[in-house]
Amino acid sequence: MLSERGEPAPSALRAGRPPLWLCAAILVFGHTAVPFLAGSMAPIISLACLVTLALITAKACHKRAGVSGVQGWTMLALALCIWAGGMAANALMHLSLGHYQGDASVCLMFFVIYGVPIIFATSSPENESLPVRIVDALLASALGLLFFAHIFSLSTLAGANPADAELLTRMFDIENGLVALFALMRFTTSHTRAHRDFFGILLVYGVIYMLCTAYMDHWQREADYGTPFDLVIDLPFMLLIAMVSRPLATGSSKSPNPLRRERLAQAISPLMLPAMLLVVAATMLRTHPVWAVTGFGAATIVYGLRNVLTHLRNLEERDRLERLSRIDDLTGLPNRRNFDATLQSEWARAQRHGHSLSLLMIDIDHFKLLNDHLGHPEGDKRLRDVAAALAACASREGDMVARYGGEEFVVILPATTSAQAWHIAEHMRISIYDLALPTPAPGGQVSISIGVSSSDACEGEPQTLLAAADAALYEAKRGGRNAVHLPLAA
Repeated sequence: MLSERGEPAPSALRAGRPPLWLCAAILVFGHTAVPFLAGSMAPIISLACLVTLALITAKACHKRAGVSGVQGWTMLALALCIWAGGMAANALMHLSLGHYQGDASVCLMFFVIYGVPIIFATSSPENESLPVRIVDALLASALGLLFFAHIFSLSTLAGANPADAELLTRMFDIENGLVALFALMRFTTSHTRAHRDFFGILLVYGVIYMLCTAYMDHWQREADYGTPFDLVIDLPFMLLIAMVSRPLATGSSKSPNPLRRERLAQAISPLMLPAMLLVVAATMLRTHPVWAVTGFGAATIVYGLRNVLTHLRNLEERDRLERLSRIDDLTGLPNRRNFDATLQSEWARAQRHGHSLSLLMIDIDHFKLLNDHLGHPEGDKRLRDVAAALAACASREGDMVARYGGEEFVVILPATTSAQAWHIAEHMRISIYDLALPTPAPGGQVSISIGVSSSDACEGEPQTLLAAADAALYEAKRGGRNAVHLPLAA
């Protein structure tokens, strides 16, 4: 196991388990001697070394996923396991045929599909919703299916002719180049340090893997396994396990890249999988037009579905943020912004139709004393209890109870005269007192004071109505609290 710093835990060392990088180094050292000491068994032993090295590296990536929390490490570990499967298939083909057959379709299939999980990791941001990520997975699966069809159309278990082998090699070059390009784009736009760490390591590994694979495919295509050239294949895996074995960077979780770049990555990343699908389909257009058209159709339809899901999510998020901007988090009542807008609207309506509009300004008595003696968590609980009781008292359609700020609430009562508003306010005062909420304030239980104002007695602007209610509240508190005050002029 790894410590939080990404280093081998002491318990693992005490148990006699060497760190993975040391196991890989010993394996590569032994691999170096295979061409010179293993004789006729050199190809099989060399393939076994490559399989084991890939699996060790996959295990290191899987552990890194647990330490860093970045899902991309798991995808990379899966890719390495698929790659190891390709080498195992090579070994089986070697044993069955007695010689190397590098163009055998069953072997090539593993090496091409190896890139699909990596492309998925670079093109499907982890913060996307589950339906969108499922669509991304469908695109990646379609890409794998197209690779599968492409390989088996150009190669058989017996291999491929030179022209088709050249097409396959070109496909490998395209895939490896796109993996490196996608990793570069995500590295330069990652906002968090953990993701920048992953994409930076993936970028270095991807470039080295691309170069080593190109060398082996273009210049050592006819070479059998079990030669010193096999050590070239070890290079990207040794480099990867060395980078993965380093401790995670400490300090701020933010990377130097600005958030705007991360937004750019989120905008561009969804294009990567469809682009890869279109590129592979384009390579099949002349030789297998049906599969090419299928690839074009899948890229268009599934990407369109992804856009629909993303747009729906954006609309839902916009609505959620709009609701949050108008609701008080603590009490669940409309907030000051919502109240101001509603007061303007109801005042205009009352003026048009000649209706009365009343306003109640409410304050919890001695609330500061309650907060100081019982603490803010208990004070918040009292605020929620009072808010719920007030909302229950103003149950008519159009009535609004809002949190005005601190321990103050305000109630809008459309089409309500001053006398009716006084009765509603008195009902609220009694309801709160009857809750018998304990408080260290005088009286021992929570009470409220209410100021009432009405458009019956106010002219001008809604701020006039609000100021009148505030003045009435002041009189209610000055008169001894736990009271409702309605100015005589009203």
